Amino acid sequence: MSAFDYPLKEAIFSDGTELFRSPSEPERNSKVTVRLRMPNAEGFRAFVIVNGRRIPMRLFRTHLLFSLYEADFTVDTRKVSYCFFIEAPEGSYFYNSYGLSEEHLPSYDFRITPGFRTPDWAKGAVMYQIFVDRFCNGDVENSVTDREYYYIDNYVSAVPDWNRYPEANDVGMFYGGDLKGVLKKLDYLQDLGVEVLYLNPIFVSPSNHKYDIQDYDHVDPHYGVIAHDDDRVLSEGDTDNRHAYRYIARVTDKENLEKSNEFFSDFVAEIHKRGMRIILDGVFNHCGSFNKWMDREGIYEDADGFAPGAYHSAESPYRDYFSFREDAWPDNDSYEGWWNHPTLPKLNYEKSPKLCDEILRIAEKWVAYPYGIDGWRLDVGADLGHSRAFNHMFWKRFRTGVKNANPDAIILAEHYGDPAEWLEGDEWDTVMNYDAFMEPVTWFLTGMEKHSDEFREDMLNNEVAFVEAMRNNMRKFETGSLYTAMNELSNHDHSRFLTRTNRMSGRTAILGPELAGQGVNRAVMREAVLIQMTWPGAPTVYYGDEAGQVGWTDPDNRRTYPWGNEDMEMLGFHREMIRIHKNYPALRTGSLILLTAERGVLCYARFNIDSVVIVAINNNPEDREVMIPAWKCGVTDEVKLVRIMKTDQAGFWPDAVIVFPRNGTFTVRLTAESGVLYKNMTNDEKDITNE
Repeated sequence: MSAFDYPLKEAIFSDGTELFRSPSEPERNSKVTVRLRMPNAEGFRAFVIVNGRRIPMRLFRTHLLFSLYEADFTVDTRKVSYCFFIEAPEGSYFYNSYGLSEEHLPSYDFRITPGFRTPDWAKGAVMYQIFVDRFCNGDVENSVTDREYYYIDNYVSAVPDWNRYPEANDVGMFYGGDLKGVLKKLDYLQDLGVEVLYLNPIFVSPSNHKYDIQDYDHVDPHYGVIAHDDDRVLSEGDTDNRHAYRYIARVTDKENLEKSNEFFSDFVAEIHKRGMRIILDGVFNHCGSFNKWMDREGIYEDADGFAPGAYHSAESPYRDYFSFREDAWPDNDSYEGWWNHPTLPKLNYEKSPKLCDEILRIAEKWVAYPYGIDGWRLDVGADLGHSRAFNHMFWKRFRTGVKNANPDAIILAEHYGDPAEWLEGDEWDTVMNYDAFMEPVTWFLTGMEKHSDEFREDMLNNEVAFVEAMRNNMRKFETGSLYTAMNELSNHDHSRFLTRTNRMSGRTAILGPELAGQGVNRAVMREAVLIQMTWPGAPTVYYGDEAGQVGWTDPDNRRTYPWGNEDMEMLGFHREMIRIHKNYPALRTGSLILLTAERGVLCYARFNIDSVVIVAINNNPEDREVMIPAWKCGVTDEVKLVRIMKTDQAGFWPDAVIVFPRNGTFTVRLTAESGVLYKNMTNDEKDITNE
């Protein structure tokens, strides 16, 4: 086949992956080679502009369709930004992450921070988030019992029916999930294809969500081991937790705490033995009012080995861990609460060097022997401290300590908005990817806000909004941070994605839980999973999504995993898509290129030097015929493409259908609410008969 005519400007491409930048994450004081794909045509010249310095590029390799140019430069210890300058027969252009433009847009330039390396194991890793109380009850003996203690105006209670809906005021209701339950289901998770577990908080805490930490040094015995117990719970009408003898025994007894930590150490060892990894939730902006440093409830007053809490005593060694507005001891209620929540005392780092050292010790403790977790997810990471300057200073110290204790640990933060100032190589590795994944995908496929609080017709199927949101937000990441970002469709803070497909606005307290499962569209959910497993980043499944679980936003999104009632078709689709994601390196670390987009239709490719994967989505309620310009990702007419997945309203098929490009394109009829996935056939693969 001879080269065919194609739009020359659309042939130009580069990014920060290994094919176009080697090494992708360079060390300090080292040489970097950057490459630019150019038209295989006369009259083109290319330069790379590095921090304002123009360097000519040389021809590296010629392809039937394209020529690859490269140039070298040396980085020192300073940050580097670069773009490309192209001289073409019809004019001159700049190229960076924005694409080709006649004017230079510096905010879109490619960036390098020498020495900033994100863990290779996390790039494109398949993660699985578990809200422990709702996943699996592996030990009924350690479960919270009725009236064990009093919290947020209610006695805590055990929920005997695993399938019961969460109530609107759900914080003190426990279903009994624990770490033994997770251990029991590791075979299931491995069969699904999970590589990394992310657990919501597991340390001693009074709530089911455990973002109100009581003791950072110990796994909650309700999730671990209770060796010593007490049968005395609060009497009806008694709300004084100093009488909550069962709870006090369970969470202050040294043997309970030590055995729970020992169990967790063995738990992590089993995960590592299976070749999997584990990330824990680090809640370091605030703690809980039950925390032993505050001890508002008097839990630790008579417990052995604990100093007085700051709530009761002005002489407490922890007084400066918190900000008190008044000298009002004992029982000083004037402490600062995060968002004014009295159950969430904000930690007062600026006034307490000792607190800083203590939290850093805790962070290092859990990533080091004998636990050896593989990283932290940082809750509300940008909120820590009382100033942006202190926040950055603390996270710099945090990174140094954690990476010294475990160089391969990941530091991944919860963050909404632009994360760039924390992703400069000396603080976080990456973030939960709301702006450059969850939100654009949700708006495009469902027209819903991620809490199910709003439906916007103008955002549904809006390909322009999707492409612009992705392009604008992905540029804020360096390559390593983007490819390790946690790409979720659902999580514990937002409605389940499957519920969003019903396009209803509401919450469980207003609409009731039953409506969360009515009118849902499983075909649209499968489209979302197809994107999730093929988009740059670490695809992260929220427990139960793969089984068809639904739910409004918090707390309804924290329904139990539906053991025995799984949507087996949805589960099978997740298993197949995870297998595909793991089988093709281009889907972990390959380049992303948009092939075409129109109303309700997206088509893009992931590719590296050896392989190409093409994805096409039609989210319209009617069929669309789409011409796919496969030449943009290097596919010539000699290349056979085989369809390896199709999903639509009727189900999904991991079939094998061959297509043959003509003049670099092929046309596919996409049925309503469908998605297809093609890959190039390599020379060592068997031919597959066209169906």
